[in-house]
This record gives sequence, C-alpha cells and structure tokens, in this order.
Amino acid sequence: MRISRDKLNKLAHTVADTLAEIDQVDFLEDRNTIRQEARKALEKLLMEETKIDAAARLKISSQRKIILEGTQEWDILYRKYYNDEVKKLGL
Repeated sequence: MRISRDKLNKLAHTVADTLAEIDQVDFLEDRNTIRQEARKALEKLLMEETKIDAAARLKISSQRKIILEGTQEWDILYRKYYNDEVKKLGL
C-alpha cells in the first residue's frame, strides 16, 4: 500500500506523541529522533508489505488457469498466498 510522505510523517508524529503521553515511557533521545525512527520502521514495514503483495499476485498470475482479480477465487488465493509469504518472513 502506498502512503504519501505527509501521511507517513503524520503517523510517525502520532506514534511519538502517544508514546510521550505514557507515564511508563521515558525517551533516551529527543522526540524528533523518536519520530524519525518511527518513520523508518513504518517505511520498512510498508516496503515488506509491498513485497508480500507482489509475491502473492505473482503466484496467482502464474496459475495455468486465468483467475480474474475481484473474483471470490482470486480473493481466496490472494489471502492464502499472502499469509504464506508472511509466514516465510516470520512476521
């Protein structure tokens, strides 16, 4: 899934702000550093999700039978292959 840079930054700000509000959390770095690390982690997760999505779609398209996206069969196969890829990566 593609998320704009602005939305990703907003999400990272929300993560840092939410962590700052928790009494049990103490930052060892300044809030901006925490926000940047949260953004990096989110970007990494989104890149992994993109790879998983592409692998699942490739498996469906490599079937002998043509399976149209949006059909029930495609949805079932997509979920199966997507979950298989997630398990492979240990996520």
